[in-house]
Amino acid sequence: SGPSSRHSLSMGDSGLIRRSEAARAGLTDSALRQLGRANKLVRVRRGAYLDAEALAQLDDVQRHAIDVRSALGDHSDGTVVSHASAAVIWGLPTWGVALDAVHLTKPRRSAGRRQPGLHVHTAPLDVADVVRIDGVRVTSAARTVFDLACQLPFEVAVAVTDAALHTGLISKDDLSPELDAGVGRWGRQQAMLAVRFADGRSESVGESRSRVGMHRAGLPMPDLQRSVISAAGEVIGRADFDWAPVPLLGEFDGLIKYSRYLRPGETAADALLREKIREDALRALGYLLIRWIWAELNHPERLYPRLRAALDRAARLPRVS
Repeated sequence: SGPSSRHSLSMGDSGLIRRSEAARAGLTDSALRQLGRANKLVRVRRGAYLDAEALAQLDDVQRHAIDVRSALGDHSDGTVVSHASAAVIWGLPTWGVALDAVHLTKPRRSAGRRQPGLHVHTAPLDVADVVRIDGVRVTSAARTVFDLACQLPFEVAVAVTDAALHTGLISKDDLSPELDAGVGRWGRQQAMLAVRFADGRSESVGESRSRVGMHRAGLPMPDLQRSVISAAGEVIGRADFDWAPVPLLGEFDGLIKYSRYLRPGETAADALLREKIREDALRALGYLLIRWIWAELNHPERLYPRLRAALDRAARLPRVS
């Protein structure tokens, strides 16, 4: 599946004011400094400024996208946005991904460098490895995922890969050429493990982390996003995790999830009631349900024994046909 910029964070008009552009507009260095002292402008990077009020409204991901734009002004046309910075542009999740430096790749074999706020990588890049998004050269979605999977911890790499698969940015087939071309590259083996484990049916970082935790705890791996159908053929609901034929269903996010899927004109209380009715119907079919939230993922020593106990209880129940 080919990459599409509709999935990406816009790299269009960022609101950056470059020193050269300011000079052409008659704004001197002295005037820029004065605006800075008055807290009207913030110096994002050497020779690049942003309206202070606009900057205050941005989250870390949006600020990083601005920083990417500002950093590109100091580099040649052959430079490509890559790694964590490319993940930001593609709209991939950045949980566990450091955004303290802009990552750029130059298509050569040596002379990479690191400095505060900037990491310049060097690597050969095929034509297929580079795309343009809003005029900016960025590593393709597949190359971005591969680059990150080579360097990130397994749990984080799986979350990034799951998201790229889920949104349709890539398929696993798109990653095969990257894995083949990366023979001998540091981190390729761990990237292969993450790609093999990844599943585009995971709908959130929390679901991806949950699956990794289950794997590490040695628990049976569930089916994902399975619709539960009654004997009359009615769809009762869809479960994040299903351990069929053991009658256990798992849901990540607990009550936090409800506000995300409110129907038009529906309140959170309405959604809670609808979910209770759904759960009652699932229990009437003979299923046991277990829920967990984000905070519990940070305590695997408590979460996964609880899940194992639920599996043991469910295994003693009659199988649901």
